[in-house]
Amino acid sequence: MTSLRFENHSEHIQAIISAALQTADPHTAVHTHLQKNGSTLTIGQHTFERQNGRLFIISVGKAAVPMAQAAIEVVGETAVSGGGVLTKHLPKNVTLPLPVYEGNHPVPGEKSVKATTAILNTLTHLNKNDLVLCLISGGASALFTQPYLPLETWQRLNQALLASGCTIQELNTVRRQLDGVKAGGLARLAAPANVISLILSDVVGNELAAIGSGPTVASDETPADALAVLQRYQVLDSLETAVAQAIQSTLKSLTNTSRPTNIIDNIIIGSIRQSAEAAATQAEVLGFRTRLLTARLEGEAREVGQFSAALAKDAPSQSATILGGETTVTLRGNGIGGRNLETALSAAISLAGWPNRTITSFATDGDDGPTGMAGATITGQTSQNNQTALGYLNNNDSFTYFQQLDSAGHGPHLIKTGPTGTNVNDLIIILNYARE
Repeated sequence: MTSLRFENHSEHIQAIISAALQTADPHTAVHTHLQKNGSTLTIGQHTFERQNGRLFIISVGKAAVPMAQAAIEVVGETAVSGGGVLTKHLPKNVTLPLPVYEGNHPVPGEKSVKATTAILNTLTHLNKNDLVLCLISGGASALFTQPYLPLETWQRLNQALLASGCTIQELNTVRRQLDGVKAGGLARLAAPANVISLILSDVVGNELAAIGSGPTVASDETPADALAVLQRYQVLDSLETAVAQAIQSTLKSLTNTSRPTNIIDNIIIGSIRQSAEAAATQAEVLGFRTRLLTARLEGEAREVGQFSAALAKDAPSQSATILGGETTVTLRGNGIGGRNLETALSAAISLAGWPNRTITSFATDGDDGPTGMAGATITGQTSQNNQTALGYLNNNDSFTYFQQLDSAGHGPHLIKTGPTGTNVNDLIIILNYARE
């Protein structure tokens, strides 16, 4: 076997990332799970005769536009009676037979609330023969929202949760209780129409109720579960007394909602496991001895960075190690960063001095925090002064650290793809070029 060279690591990483993103392509995934034959529409195991009722399409999330485009290519423009498309970044020159809205993310805002209301207003006078096709992707929790709280209070709560270090599952436990379209809320509003969702998962383990906070998935959670999360992470203590009291009062006033009785099905059409497997396959094609360790990676970003460095040190010669999942960041400072950049910076500190190894932490949506970057690649030579690097890490300022290195010609480290049009969690790619 030809020896793989460390000098070519950027080319290898790009090929592996490209393979992962291609597998998570939302346009292809929708076409795979949605077919039309004459007047018959088949979605998963369900078949619908379209002359018997109307079709509504609601597409929400970071991949909302390509998913909607694919669905309309299948069903035809004239077949759609209503709905809407709500996404984070509005592509240029988008032409769809549905209104397309740009919302707020990661914190819900006025654009998200107005767009959600406009989309729901198209779901009027539905009957049991109608079909609501929902296309859901990562980011839907913030983009598609009808909070029970005043918007400013809702924003403060979301910001506090994002900074608390809680998991995405715990964050969505709170969101589901305080938002009318979550935890099956959309399905209840669409009743008695049938509701089928094609879902691009951005949640580790593909828990349906957690993806987009489950707009078409009923939940057994209670307001007490949401309050427990807020107490566990001392979220209410971090807010002004009046804001905290308003949140507690609203939770106490809520009652458990009934489960929808209409036909509902939720179908996963893409996930991080599929992308991680594609990444592993591409690494093998390149000539690496490859192992996919997990597609369920979770934890604090800096700890995952240390763990990744430990894996890199012990990795077999000429090998690629792939991990998929999503980390969290507990804010300690006021710097600029994201969970992937923080993972990479922590890995750089732990891997310092170990030659011929690279670690890449990459967000499949191309958008790691407020940085405009998708992630970063580090090597054993990235951190020349661990005390300096640790100062940036403790200030959650990983973007500034890598930006300065790259600007000084000591890179490249930062990865910039722009919005990829998909979102299936994050990938960590560990390459060891050392020879036995």
